[in-house]
Amino acid sequence: MPARLRKSADGRARCSWCGDDPLYVAYHDREWGRPVREDCRLYEKICLEGFQSGLAWITILRKRRAFRAAFADFDFERVARFGARDVSRLLGDAGIVRHRGKIESAVNNAQRALELVEEFGSLRAFFAQHRSDAAIRGWVPLTPASKALSKELKHRGWTFVGPTTMHAFQQAVGLRNDHAQGCAFRAAAEKARAGRGGW
Repeated sequence: MPARLRKSADGRARCSWCGDDPLYVAYHDREWGRPVREDCRLYEKICLEGFQSGLAWITILRKRRAFRAAFADFDFERVARFGARDVSRLLGDAGIVRHRGKIESAVNNAQRALELVEEFGSLRAFFAQHRSDAAIRGWVPLTPASKALSKELKHRGWTFVGPTTMHAFQQAVGLRNDHAQGCAFRAAAEKARAGRGGW
């Protein structure tokens, strides 16, 4: 079996990165690579990818419920109004990643998200411009498409949106389909991307 694949206990081939952790497997099977249509969930994904920087993604998945509670279910209109007292509250929340820079970035990016919505109508309309179907070989940490998205967001004042983080974001929300060839879930992700309401 190719290095990017592993056969799971149920006999199906999956991308090797998800291992055997049930939470990770469920995320791989049901979410990763599928289009995200709600603006609050796009904002959530971009925030969580930023919080993940330097950590394992499984750590973020295990804390996702706490993150949602801490950040008003990622309603960016509400998060945009967070102030110093909210930042202090979040720094004391053991359920999330307590990193001042990342917390302040989430607030900043909520404000920037409102600006994108005002300009493009929705976050989804903006991010749809950054769909990429260019083939890549093997696992890579970034692509020309992720570099372009990172550059544009940074120009617009977003933070914790480096090209590697944006590559992971594009993979996660289906702007790319990076399920390995032979993964039992690659075709379903592609169908979701191509179907009505996809990217």
